[in-house]
Amino acid sequence: MKSLVQAVVIAATLAAPVAVFAQSAQPVTRAQVREELVQIEKAGYNPSHANPNDYPANIQAAEARVAAQNAAVGGVTSGTSEQGHAVK
Repeated sequence: MKSLVQAVVIAATLAAPVAVFAQSAQPVTRAQVREELVQIEKAGYNPSHANPNDYPANIQAAEARVAAQNAAVGGVTSGTSEQGHAVK
């Protein structure tokens, strides 16, 4: 009986973070993704001419410019993506 209780406690402990993460993610529409891509391209990122070796730095720089523009305008028009979670 003691081992069953321990197994349930361990399973609940491991499952709790997954449940919390799944509830915090909001679905992103196709239009929102397209809008973000247009914003990033306007900020200077061109995926067709991107160097694979410079990809992380280039896309992050473009996202930073978009975030700065959105902050200057007074808000975010759409979410951004982060590593390990959905595009916001």
